[in-house]
Amino acid sequence: MAVAHATPVVPAEDLPLLRIEGVSKNFGTFRAVDRLSLDIGAGEFFALLGPSGCGKTTLLRMLAGFETPDEGRILLGGRDIAPVLPHERPVNMMFQNYALFPHLSVWDNIAFGLKRAGMAGAAIDTRVGEMVALVKLDGLEKRKPDQLSGGQRQRVALARSLARRPKVLLLDEPLAALDKKLRESTQQELMELQRRLGMTFIVVTHDQEEAMTMANRIGVMNAGRLEQVATPRDLYEVPVSRWVAGFVGDINLFDGEVASHEQHRVRIATRDGGIIAVAEPRRMVAKTVVAVAIRPEKVKLSRRGPESDAVNSQAINRLDGVITDVSYLGGSTVYKIRLDSGAVVRSSMANTARLEIDTLSAGQRVVAWFSPDDCVVLEK
Repeated sequence: MAVAHATPVVPAEDLPLLRIEGVSKNFGTFRAVDRLSLDIGAGEFFALLGPSGCGKTTLLRMLAGFETPDEGRILLGGRDIAPVLPHERPVNMMFQNYALFPHLSVWDNIAFGLKRAGMAGAAIDTRVGEMVALVKLDGLEKRKPDQLSGGQRQRVALARSLARRPKVLLLDEPLAALDKKLRESTQQELMELQRRLGMTFIVVTHDQEEAMTMANRIGVMNAGRLEQVATPRDLYEVPVSRWVAGFVGDINLFDGEVASHEQHRVRIATRDGGIIAVAEPRRMVAKTVVAVAIRPEKVKLSRRGPESDAVNSQAINRLDGVITDVSYLGGSTVYKIRLDSGAVVRSSMANTARLEIDTLSAGQRVVAWFSPDDCVVLEK
């Protein structure tokens, strides 16, 4: 095992805490991870987001040492950890099903890894006591897992994962078994815990809201590859592809072609015969066949259209249609509108008053409008 502790190939000061270089993993003829590269910094809360089967859990298992890459390297602090056994890595993993020992108490579950590592008894007592206090399990130390709630079992698993003070904590769908209210409160607790410890957390999830809430950056995976790595805001507001725009949140998409560039605007002729003005994209549009993306909350509705329309008509995209469906969601109402062109657009409007006197309902003719600055051009 001396090879596992060889001198770093690259000086650690020249690298982020974790660097994944061209990593691939195959299971027979199926390529689960496809030449993926990614840098993650010290103290970062990073989320891997994607649909089932996209390779995110396989990547996490390679970081933990439970799978070996077929290609590429995984550098932690400048050292290639591929040949290092899982229990010898400064990495720990919290499993989706928590994997607690049913015959052991809360205390012994947390202490298990410390005992395996040969830590002295007094030091174990001190460390376990710190972990119990950290995750707020005081008074439950003697209970067995079947005497705990789902949220309490999750805390035991988290404490056990943190007990050895890893450099990187891996979390595989850590909140999937919790109900909505408990999941939301636990998200906040995980974020606070990560900030207090200053540790690098990498969480795998298919829950977009969970990733957007907790992570500093998100890597969106599809078919074994990273489609985009960005902050939650940039991922939502500036998706780089049609696939990312459609996967992250709700989106309205209009297919069309670039008609002209004028006065910091790009005019898109849509397939249904309309024209949509879009603010000049950050990157030059290289193709003529494109899609315009607009989030539902950016689309405003009224019976008459915007008051500023007559004064500033060039700055507003105006679409006429009929409401076909209304969904009241408490904090907002989602409207589906069939435009006169035949296209369908969704609008999400905040419910700012307890009772809306002038509500919109199905069957009403309305004007949907949005600003060119709220649109994103996506190349095919």
